[in-house]
Amino acid sequence: MHNTLALILAGGRGTRLDPLTRDRAKPAVPFGGGYRIIDFALSNCLNSGLRKILLLTQYKSASLDRHINIGWRFLSHELDEYIHILPPQQRISENWYLGTADAVYQNIYSIESCGTDYVLILAGDHIYKMDYQDLINRHVAAGADCTVACLPVPLAEGREFGIMRIDESSRVIGFDEKPQEPKPMPGDPTRCLASMGVYVFNSSFLFEILCRDATDPHSRRDFGRNILPSIIHGADVLGYPFVEKKTGETAYWRDVGTLDALYEANMDLVSVEPELNLYDKIWPIRTLLPQQPPPKFVFSQASASPPRLGHAMDSMVCNGSIISGGSVSRSVLGYGVRVNSWSSVEDSILFDGVQVGRHAKLKRAIIDKGNTIPEGFEIGFDHEADRRRGFVVTESGVVVVARAQLNH
Repeated sequence: MHNTLALILAGGRGTRLDPLTRDRAKPAVPFGGGYRIIDFALSNCLNSGLRKILLLTQYKSASLDRHINIGWRFLSHELDEYIHILPPQQRISENWYLGTADAVYQNIYSIESCGTDYVLILAGDHIYKMDYQDLINRHVAAGADCTVACLPVPLAEGREFGIMRIDESSRVIGFDEKPQEPKPMPGDPTRCLASMGVYVFNSSFLFEILCRDATDPHSRRDFGRNILPSIIHGADVLGYPFVEKKTGETAYWRDVGTLDALYEANMDLVSVEPELNLYDKIWPIRTLLPQQPPPKFVFSQASASPPRLGHAMDSMVCNGSIISGGSVSRSVLGYGVRVNSWSSVEDSILFDGVQVGRHAKLKRAIIDKGNTIPEGFEIGFDHEADRRRGFVVTESGVVVVARAQLNH
């Protein structure tokens, strides 16, 4: 894997995750209590044996930069291992990145200087565990110019993805970016084949097509809209179905680009047997671990009126959190959260440091950091009242409170 460079695209605006992306880049959004979304792509790289990583950033990257610099600076430059952050440098043009392909094109000099034969291009905003070594080995063995990882999704969701068609030999014969009417898979009218935004390119081939695309005045400089459709008929493009090695079933992968998708992916974690196992010692997900004491659960006064019990059920609770006489169920709590007496938190996600006052009630809510929920306050029970307070209410009814919104 020493001859492969991993290139992670981490500069998207993340507008569909507003208000969580008002002060941070999308890959820096917290996930699963103690993680950031970017940790999954980075951990996949390390677990796959990839030690040369470039991270392309752009919008609101301060928290992402801080997370990488504090939590991920352990690779050895003496062994030619690194994670380098590349902000826009305007080396080739005066524009910010115009699209995913343009982001890579503007960093061709840095990519070439790494001297690798292959480039693995990844999105920094997906939740999954994937062995990139198997993907790259398949690419090399097939003699492909480009390999695209893919998996089936429900036909109704196909409008959100690049939709592929492959033949019997797994060669890509069609690619449509976010089509209005996705074409179903052969033999399965309910699903279509979606690109995961994971590509392997031969380096020389990648440079050639990016330079060609940069001279096209009609191109939107995007891999899905321009690069892939332009090469499938003139180059050897391979499809790589992402499946579980042991079962052959479609593997877990989530695009958490919307508030509802982010919420559902977090809720997946609190099930008894989650599809995404964060406790897997074979494929660990690394992150920055702050120095915090263990979580604490206090007060067991069942005879009190009303009962005063500090407990959490079917939930994930990070270090530094204290459940002080309150009730937590089916929820994900970040670092340093406090849930005070007689309050209840149900089906919710609380980011670091959130304080829940006595008798407060939260249901199907995402609370960003820096918020103190007042005593007796309710969120998620009356959506009209939630909207009047300025909270975001998603299509599925999840209420999102922006960073420090309740403290203004």
